[in-house]
Amino acid sequence: MNPKNFFSTSLRETVWSGTTRPEGWRRKQLDQLNRLIDQNEKEILNALEVDLGKPQTEALFEIIALKQELKTTQKNLSDWIKPRRVQVPLSLKPGEAIVRPEPLGCVLIIGPWNYPFSLTLQPLVSALAAGNTAVLKPSEQSPATSELIGTLIPKYFSKEIIKVVQGGADIAAQLLEEKFDHIFFTGGGAIGKKVMAAAAKNLTPTTLELGGQSPAIVIEGADLQVTAKRLTWGKGLNAGQTCIAPNHLLVEENLTDPLEELMKDSIAKYYGSNPVNSPHLARIVNNYHFNRLNKLLEGARENGQILIGGEVDKSMNKIAPTLIKVENQEDPLMSEEIFGPLLPIIKVKNLEDALRRIRRQPKPLALYMFGGTIREQQILLETTSSGGVCFNDVVMQAGIPDLPFGGVGPSGMGTYHGKAGFNTFSHQKSVLKRPFWLDLKLRYPPYQLDLGLLKRLLG
Repeated sequence: MNPKNFFSTSLRETVWSGTTRPEGWRRKQLDQLNRLIDQNEKEILNALEVDLGKPQTEALFEIIALKQELKTTQKNLSDWIKPRRVQVPLSLKPGEAIVRPEPLGCVLIIGPWNYPFSLTLQPLVSALAAGNTAVLKPSEQSPATSELIGTLIPKYFSKEIIKVVQGGADIAAQLLEEKFDHIFFTGGGAIGKKVMAAAAKNLTPTTLELGGQSPAIVIEGADLQVTAKRLTWGKGLNAGQTCIAPNHLLVEENLTDPLEELMKDSIAKYYGSNPVNSPHLARIVNNYHFNRLNKLLEGARENGQILIGGEVDKSMNKIAPTLIKVENQEDPLMSEEIFGPLLPIIKVKNLEDALRRIRRQPKPLALYMFGGTIREQQILLETTSSGGVCFNDVVMQAGIPDLPFGGVGPSGMGTYHGKAGFNTFSHQKSVLKRPFWLDLKLRYPPYQLDLGLLKRLLG
C-alpha cells in the first residue's frame, strides 16, 4: 500500500493550527504514552520474546528505558519550553530578544529491529514533548513488535497526531520520498546513507543513530574479575545485538590470559555449560544474520582462533558467547561491526598501542576503557573521537536520560535523550521586538553619523 494513503497533510496541519503548542497538550500525549506502556506490559514483553527470544529481564530494560525518558521529560518540560531571553546590544535598545523553541512539524521516526519497542518510541517521547506530530515506521524484521506498535498507537493517540506505517524496504523508500520536517533513523550505516540521500532531496534535517566497531581497552589497573563480568554481560546482552556492545577487546599482553579465564567463568555462570540452551540468552533475529555470524564463526574455527564458546543451534538461531583470538586488522572479524555474541580479543603492548589502532578505524559510537590512571583516561579523551566514552563499564551510559546519546562521523549524527532529544525535535526561533517610540534619524540615509562614533556605538 502506498504510504501516501497513511501520511497526509493533516499531521502537519495539527501542528500549524497551534494545537500542539500548549504545555498541557504535550503533557497529555506523554501521559498517553505512559498509559500505553503501563497497560500493555505483558504484550510488550511477549512480542520481544517472539521476535528476539529476549529473557523477560532484558525485555524489561526496554520498558524501563522508556519510563525513565518519560519521567525526565515530564519533570523538565516546563523549563525546556520556556523562551530564553538574550541580551540586546546598546545599539538596538530599547528592544527585547528571545529564543523561542517551536515544533518542527511532522517528523518521521524509523525504528530498528534490535530494540524494536524502546528505540522506536524513545525518540517519539522527545518529538511529542517538542510539540510535533509523527509517522512511525517500525522495523519489519521484528514483526511481532511492529504489529503491536501498529495496534496500540491508534488506541491511545488520534490519527491526527501519530500514524504507524508498517512494511519492508519498499515502503520505507516510498515514505522517504515524502516531505517531512525531520527524519530520525536508527539502524545500520548502509541504510543510513540511503536515508540521508533521500532526505537531501527535500533538504530534510536528519538524525542518524548508527553504530560501529566499539572497542574496549583493558590495561593495567583494571579489576579483572569485575571487568570480565561486565564485558561478558555487555556482549551477551541481546545476544550481542546492541549498537553500543563492545565489538572487540584490546587487552594488554600480560592481562590477556587471566581475563580470558575469568570471562570463561562468567559465561558459565551466566549461561550454564550449554549456553545455546540457556533461557537467559536471546537469539539472533533471523536466518540472514545467523548465517552471517555463523560464517564468521566457521572461519575462526577453521583457523583455530576460538578460545571459548563457538556452539550454535540453527533451529533456534542461537549462538553461544564466543571469545576469538585475532592477530591483525585484516581478519574478517574486523571488517565491520559484528552485531552478535562473537568477541575478538587482540593483544596490545600498552595504551598507546591500543589508541593508535582505534584512531586508524572509523569513529565508533562507544569507546570503553577498563583500568588505567586518571592521566591515562584523560589521554584517551583527548586523543580519540567517539560518540561517547565509558570507563570501567559497558552499555550503562545509555541508561542516563540526561546524558546526550549519539554518534560522530560514521557512527551517526545528532543526539537525543533528555534535553538533547527535545532540542533535536525543536527549532530555536530567534525573535526581536522593538518599540516605535525611539526611531533615530541617524540610521537612515543620507548618512551623517561620524564613522568613528559609529564604530564605537557598535562595539
